[in-house]
Amino acid sequence: MTEPVLVSDLLFATWQSHPDTPALGVAGEWSYSYRKVAALADRLAGRLTANGIQAGDRVAIVAENQPNWGVAYLAINRCGAIAVPVLPDFPAGDVARILDHAQIAACFVSKRLIAKASEAGLADSSATVYLLDNLERLDGITDEKVEQSLEALPHASPPDDAPRSENRHPGESDDVAAIIYTSGTTGNSKGVVLTNRNLMVNVLGTRGIPGIRTGDSMLSILPLAHTYECTIGFLIPISMGCSVYYLTRPPSATVLMPALDRVRPHLMLSVPLLIEKLYRQSILPSLTGKSISKRLYGTRIGRKLLNRIAGRKLRRVFGGRLYFFGIGGAAIAPEVEDFLIEARFPYAVGYGLTETAPLIAGANNRDMRPRSTGFPIPGIEVRITNPDRETGEGEIIVRGPTVMRGYYKDPERTAEVIDADGWFHTGDLGSFDDDGRLYIRGRVKNMILGPSGENIFPEAIEALINSYEFVEDSVVFQYQGGLTARVHVNYEALRERAQAVAEAASGIPGSIGDFLSDLRKSVNERLAAFSRISEVIEQEEPFEKTPTNKIKRFLYDSLHRQQPEDKQDSAESGDQGQ
Repeated sequence: MTEPVLVSDLLFATWQSHPDTPALGVAGEWSYSYRKVAALADRLAGRLTANGIQAGDRVAIVAENQPNWGVAYLAINRCGAIAVPVLPDFPAGDVARILDHAQIAACFVSKRLIAKASEAGLADSSATVYLLDNLERLDGITDEKVEQSLEALPHASPPDDAPRSENRHPGESDDVAAIIYTSGTTGNSKGVVLTNRNLMVNVLGTRGIPGIRTGDSMLSILPLAHTYECTIGFLIPISMGCSVYYLTRPPSATVLMPALDRVRPHLMLSVPLLIEKLYRQSILPSLTGKSISKRLYGTRIGRKLLNRIAGRKLRRVFGGRLYFFGIGGAAIAPEVEDFLIEARFPYAVGYGLTETAPLIAGANNRDMRPRSTGFPIPGIEVRITNPDRETGEGEIIVRGPTVMRGYYKDPERTAEVIDADGWFHTGDLGSFDDDGRLYIRGRVKNMILGPSGENIFPEAIEALINSYEFVEDSVVFQYQGGLTARVHVNYEALRERAQAVAEAASGIPGSIGDFLSDLRKSVNERLAAFSRISEVIEQEEPFEKTPTNKIKRFLYDSLHRQQPEDKQDSAESGDQGQ
């Protein structure tokens, strides 16, 4: 085969070497072979072209993860069209805006999201609609039409013969492959334009990191509509002959545990939230729940011993074959990372953005260092602008073939982040160590200036707050000259502990207000005077988050500023140095 140019060429290079290896499947149920995926994608590309889809047309995918998601994505690319993945958790209003802004010519929608697509106005648009569950064209997006389609063609099953070359568009590497609409912490959704070259360079520069072997199994739990999972959890595995399995429901414990047992994955990708919850709600209580183990865990040697034992159990929970657990999308809590190190759990932290297709830096488990995100991937330049003389920290900028073409139909925003020399300004603060590993400190826009000009990073304070028992999440921001923390408490865990032991013996506060007050005092004892918390506010409902579980900070900063003082349920102190 000729040198891969289109993203879909990665699959069509692999299937010839491993035709009968499982490629995409549902955990514990069924799978397509590489031969079948190639045949499905090839035939679908031909049908898209026959139905009037031309090179450069935008084709949306509004669906949850499933094997046919990947088939549709590859088919769209193979016929020269542009994939527009839409995150399934987006509300109907956001879906409508995306479909309108992208001016889609066609849309793949799953049975599960038909109602949302209808509410988003897809039925009234001129776009051709396909049911993703069987890859067939729909006459309408009513429940009745969907059931009729599924009854007529319950399962897509073309002949397992070789793909036809005429179904591949003779595209160029600089042709646009995808437009990814982000949902960021600032509330500004943008369409990131990624070319075939952007994605191919990232795949080829990154795929050596995990050490994937043909036939290895991967369990995919993050949304494919996000570039993190699409590139690293889909394109890279299929380029290496890996078998990728999906869940039929969101990855709650009752869904995830059986899937881990059935798939016994070699690789997984996650955001920090999953492993942090597992550590705080299950592992740590098991290590410190009894007085003897709690005393032992309080010693350095005892902690390492218990963490090592817990690590063996944790690896068994994940199926016993895991050698790469990639963590990205946000910073992992320091105390959780320390546990993973002592537990010898094969984690690896990476750093990237949708605008860089996505990976900028990464490492495998052997090359990881605490708090680092690894080394820059080959083929790109990464620099620190205006580094601080003492810390070496400055804004991370990136240049190279993985940097997006720009924001779709938004030259002003594009010019704000890509300068005249082609450097993409990430908005993240970081530094390099002497070996060239990258460390992330926080967002430039989030950084707060202290009373004497000190740089205060709210992410570091939040990580400290979140390390406390019964804290679920927190946001720190500046208000009226001081620092305010908005904290969401794990009410269920707090209630369970209070019921299990008497209040006087357990040290459980008598009220949420007492808990927040104690939390503020304890946190401040561990912070420099200029970065101490003046006020802690109870956040009763879970924070609204992006698909990578970053809190949408702008919602809560603005909420606090609009809230009358007498409505703020908080623990306050006039002395910031407490």
